[in-house]
Amino acid sequence: MKVLLSINPQHVANIFSGLKTYEFRRKVFARKDVTTVVVYCTMPIGKIVGEFDIDCIIEKRPANLWEETSKGSGISKQFFDAYFEGRDIGYALKIGEVRAYDAYVDPSDILDNFTPPQSYMYMDRERLKSEKANQLELAW
Repeated sequence: MKVLLSINPQHVANIFSGLKTYEFRRKVFARKDVTTVVVYCTMPIGKIVGEFDIDCIIEKRPANLWEETSKGSGISKQFFDAYFEGRDIGYALKIGEVRAYDAYVDPSDILDNFTPPQSYMYMDRERLKSEKANQLELAW
């Protein structure tokens, strides 16, 4: 199963360059069969730009999470602390294989009534526009 995440352009660049090896989240998916993240790069790009496999999901108290992931965080401690402020638990998706798309995909071309997710969006057949589903399988 794939899930679409909204990620800002700076973090996207760091993921695809290999600088950022963890993607942090305040909450994760209810489904346990999610193996791949489809990356929606937020504005000003506003396109689906690639994907990465999830090596594992780390769940810890923020202080312990930072201790384990800081070297691959791609962010400052100040940014991390602000992001997880008031949270008892934080999550880090350990980024596995990364695949940048040759051509960016307009999400409205493949998803009905697309609105960038605040947290995540499952990428299942029910969400895909039927006429684009076969093309999507070829691209991904």
